[in-house]
Amino acid sequence: MPLTIINSFASWVLKQRIHQIELFLKYPNEVQEELLMNLIGSAKNTVLGKKYDYSSINTYSKFAERIPISTYEDLQPLIERTRQGEQNVFWEEPIKWFAKSSGTTNSKSKFIPVSNEALEDCHYKGSKDLLCLYLSNNENSELFLGKSLRLGGSSQIYEDNDTFFGDLSAILIENMPIWAEFSSTPSNKISLMSDWETKIKAIINETKNENVTSFAGVPSWMLVLMNKMLEETGKGNLLEIWPNLEVYFHGGVNFEPYREQYKNILPKKDFKYYEIYNASEGFFAIQDLNNSSDLLLMLDYGIFYEFIPMDTFGTPNQKVIRLADVELFKNYALIITTNSGLWRYLIGDTVRFTSLNPYRIRVTGRTKHHINVFGEELMVENTDMAIAKACKITNTQVVDYTVAPVFMEGKEKGAHEWIIEFKVNPIDISVFQKILDESIQSLNSDYEAKRFNNMTLNPLIINIARKDLFYDWLKYRNKLGGQHKIPRLSNHRDYLEQLKSMQISIVV
Repeated sequence: MPLTIINSFASWVLKQRIHQIELFLKYPNEVQEELLMNLIGSAKNTVLGKKYDYSSINTYSKFAERIPISTYEDLQPLIERTRQGEQNVFWEEPIKWFAKSSGTTNSKSKFIPVSNEALEDCHYKGSKDLLCLYLSNNENSELFLGKSLRLGGSSQIYEDNDTFFGDLSAILIENMPIWAEFSSTPSNKISLMSDWETKIKAIINETKNENVTSFAGVPSWMLVLMNKMLEETGKGNLLEIWPNLEVYFHGGVNFEPYREQYKNILPKKDFKYYEIYNASEGFFAIQDLNNSSDLLLMLDYGIFYEFIPMDTFGTPNQKVIRLADVELFKNYALIITTNSGLWRYLIGDTVRFTSLNPYRIRVTGRTKHHINVFGEELMVENTDMAIAKACKITNTQVVDYTVAPVFMEGKEKGAHEWIIEFKVNPIDISVFQKILDESIQSLNSDYEAKRFNNMTLNPLIINIARKDLFYDWLKYRNKLGGQHKIPRLSNHRDYLEQLKSMQISIVV
């Protein structure tokens, strides 16, 4: 079958989904309420269902009163029972797949259950919807005339007690439908390689002569791959290697600190960037408009959403609200109930709503990755946007960064201490420092108040990292690869001190 016919047919099939999306856009809260009742009904005969008498839960208020908010540590005993072969513990259908994840900082592995329903009705559905929304917005796309270069994690699948675990990307590749495998590169064999550095070389060798029309992966790691691709081929930009490139699908970390670097290696005015929000626990939101930073919350993936306002999070006054009660521009901790049996699960991410009709969000950070030692409520979204602005003004480029507090001692005031690895250093670090500090103040009024006349916080401190510091730190911790991330903000100094001990070249 000619590729043009395949492209047209695939586009037609994917666009049929638009009508279903329009349904939850029109009736978002009703769709969520019905979904919750279906989840409860499906699990009424499980161990958890009997413990909390799911059979008698027929309203959201009963659900919220009876079932506690849970963390991974709360669910771990039940998850371990399932990993040992017991079924019908928290979900009615057998679960044999577990996404192994240590998150951004925790060295202890988590095993997130992934049901067959979650694979089909959430993860793969999200991937198809991403294409559907992109094609709907770009009628002349020729996406399917080439292949999508994917960059996932580096772990293979392992078996234990007739259950299987590995990176989510490995699980998705293992269960991938034929149509997705046909349209992707590199091969499954290379995608599942465990050694990151060997894998990068293999990807370059296999994909440099392919007709790649899109690529997908975490921006920080994808940039490593793309720069090595340019180095290997001797080309000046990616369009010289793949002239038909039209879109980059990205997620995992905020794109803003890397945007200008991607523009440099993709000098094409109409090149598209599409963001997604997914995790081992589920696929949550998709950019549904060209040239937007807002993500449409997907409401029919078997996930019921609840939220904790961050101004009450972790306090005696903590409250939980459902989607119908959220407000614009407030930070919320995200709670999910899923078709893999995660019940009122605190995933650890924070979001804010930029639109209520339809529900669109931006990911603002992690519940554990913010700094609030001095009442400044600094979120990753603030620092990512500020560093992107400082880079643009000073014509510099950043590889990665992390920030920690400098605690008050005696009469000494506090401060924020940064370690930044530059790809292109600023000409004058003090100018960069001033712009960065002022940009954060413009984005965060609490930080601005604490910085006023150095009342509580002194000016921020910047340490310039040696080349490859963050890469070497991750390698030392056996965390190289597409799903591992640098902890950007922390209320303690552990990560910062570890990095400083691995040779910081200059202190300002």
